[in-house]
Amino acid sequence: MIRIATLNVNGIRSAAGKGLEPWIARTVPDVLCLQEVKAHEVDIPERLRFPDGLHVYFHCAQKKGYAGTALYAKREPRRVQLGFGVPEFDDEGRYVEAEFRELTVISVYFPSGSSGPHRQASKDRFLDVFPEHLARLRASGREVVLCGDVNIAHREIDLKNWRSNQKNSGFLPHERAWLTRLFDEAGWVDVFRRLDPRPEQYTWWSNRGAAWDKNVGWRIDYQIATPGIAARARHAEIYLRQRFSDHAPLVIDYTGRL
Repeated sequence: MIRIATLNVNGIRSAAGKGLEPWIARTVPDVLCLQEVKAHEVDIPERLRFPDGLHVYFHCAQKKGYAGTALYAKREPRRVQLGFGVPEFDDEGRYVEAEFRELTVISVYFPSGSSGPHRQASKDRFLDVFPEHLARLRASGREVVLCGDVNIAHREIDLKNWRSNQKNSGFLPHERAWLTRLFDEAGWVDVFRRLDPRPEQYTWWSNRGAAWDKNVGWRIDYQIATPGIAARARHAEIYLRQRFSDHAPLVIDYTGRL
């Protein structure tokens, strides 16, 4: 069995102070993908930079305290790639790709457009260029699991207040259509939804208005996979028993091996 977990930590040092490490030890993921690390490598606590029994790879943003991704693996990958070849987004530390014997796993952090039109424009540029990279991954013939904070809720079931958010970043029609094309035309699979069709399954909650307590959330964190590995998914959980950030971990078990 392969256990893959993904979490936007909203600052790895903050998440460490909220019990991230004991949770990793209990969960025992074969691969753990983190987003929004918000630290340069030298500023990350040593116990998270050099954890026992894990291989760790960071893609940190040039800007201090901003964005960044990480990937932890029990087995050493055959190859690791930081960035996907577009300087605007590679400079923000948004992509770590690890190639194992049987599977490629990626930690990715899509831009958010919620802070203003300039950031929405950046997000839209990302949505324009990333499909070409995804097409290359599909063309390689390898099985791939893309993990991360996509910053888009796909369908009405994926956020609580969908009616009032149709003009807001994260639920804009063109963003949702981008995901629809990814799933329906490009052939990628939303693995969580393949296993769990229930409503009110969210991975992010605003810090305002008691959103967590009322479960007024969004499902914007995904494991998106090629069909072969997606068909081997057996169990999915959004972990809610402990909070490490404004996001919740998404943990999925697949049959097979890395």
